[in-house]
This record gives sequence, C-alpha cells and structure tokens, in this order.
Amino acid sequence: MIRKKVKEVFLSGTGITREFGHGETKIIAVNNVDFEFHRGEIISIVGESGSGKTTLAKMILGLLSLTRGEIEFEGKPRDIATQAKRRQYWQNIQAIFQDPFSTFNIFNKVDSVLFDCIRLQGQEHLSNAEKFEKMKESCSFVNLKFEELSNKYPFELSGGQMQRLMIARIFMLKPKLLIADEPTSMIDACSRATILDMLLKLRDEIDMTIVFITHDIGLAYYISDTVYIMEHGIVVERGTADEAILHPKSDYTKRLLGDVPKIYEPWDFTKDMV
Repeated sequence: MIRKKVKEVFLSGTGITREFGHGETKIIAVNNVDFEFHRGEIISIVGESGSGKTTLAKMILGLLSLTRGEIEFEGKPRDIATQAKRRQYWQNIQAIFQDPFSTFNIFNKVDSVLFDCIRLQGQEHLSNAEKFEKMKESCSFVNLKFEELSNKYPFELSGGQMQRLMIARIFMLKPKLLIADEPTSMIDACSRATILDMLLKLRDEIDMTIVFITHDIGLAYYISDTVYIMEHGIVVERGTADEAILHPKSDYTKRLLGDVPKIYEPWDFTKDMV
C-alpha cells in the first residue's frame, strides 16, 4: 500500500510501564515503552499473546492506569482524572475490539447504541429527524440498512453485522485516533478484507490515526506506516513497515517472520516437533 506522509505527533508516551501484583508475584506487563503516533498514520503493534500489546492499548485508552510513565495528548500531559475529562478524551480516542459479542450491552437496542454516539458528541439538541439521518448515514457507510437494524438487540445480529455496527459507531464519533484490537480475527477472509477497506476509507475521509493491535505480522506490513513489535512487555523492534519487517534487527521479529508460511517454500512440519 502507499505510505502516507508523516504529520505532527498528537499522542505520545514516555517510559510507559504497567505492573500487576507485588513482590514475587509481580508481573511487568508493559516495561518502559516509548511511542509516538502521528495524525493520519496507521500503526501496528505486533506480538504474541502475553506480549503486552493489549495492556498498552488499554493504558492509551485510559482503561488501565499507568504504574509509571507519562502520556501526552496534543502536546500536553494527558489529564483524565475526572469523569468529565475522560469523556472529553474519549470523544477523540475510541476503540473496536476482537469480540463484537462482548462489546455491546445485550439489553440496549441498536438505536440506543447509535444514539449514545450522538450523546457523546453533545448533540442531543438535534431534532429526531436529524438524529435518524445521522444513524442512517453511519449504517449506510458500512453497507447496512438502519431500518433493518432498528429496534433489534445486538444478539439478534450476525457476527459480521456486529463488526460493521462497531465501525458505524466510529463513523458517527469521528475520533482522532482509533485503536483496533484484532478487529478481524473472528471473521472470514472476505469479510476481513471488507472491514479493513472500511477502516482505511474512514482514515482517508477524516484523517484519523489507526492503531492495529495484532499478532499478524503480514497484515501489519501490508497496512502500516509504522510498526512496533513487542515481546514480554518490551518494544524490541520499531520503525517503518519496511524497516521493521523487511530489515528486522531483533531475533524475536526474525522468528515471527520465520513462522509465516511462504507459498514458494516447502513447509517444514518437523521444526516444531520434539
């Protein structure tokens, strides 16, 4: 894909650390991580399960506190000390997650899910007709018909429809940054390509930064301007997609690349056998 020209840094972290437990039971899930995200950039944070990538994402979202370190938002130290300040922060930074079935409150109908986006933007003053038009437009963006979803509960939708509904929410909110945590891992290859195309289209429309949290290093190379590769809570590789994946320096990155099957090479089924 065509890499975008790098713009200003609007979210950054220095020495980001998260520890769980104390003493002998202490686990350092994220260890002294630095990052810089630019406006309109696509970033992938890559690693296996337990690498710390999702914990880092939750700290960026403000869902987990930092043990140490500092996050700056738009050039100033991030302040999410009160509910009002968190709400303001979440107007700019949103997320979609791996499992759409755990994303939505099963007792809230689709209308309520989309109306919450209008409320988060402080647009409750709009007329019912204007609210309806906004919800209809967001569903249309992801090839859904609001009339067919209205008055339904999320559990009445298919997995693909729920994935699209998550993106419809993002279309309405238009955040400056979207964290996408394995957003396509539960759907088939055709739907996966469609969802990625929708996210990239949205990025182009509103100059949104997208951070993909993924274990798929091939996907990271294809879609990313910048790649961070994490192992045991530490960033072991960082750079452009070409630098990090085509010219890796870390042994861990080389091992991840070595585990990717290549259609032009015979598969060696014995290398993992004991």
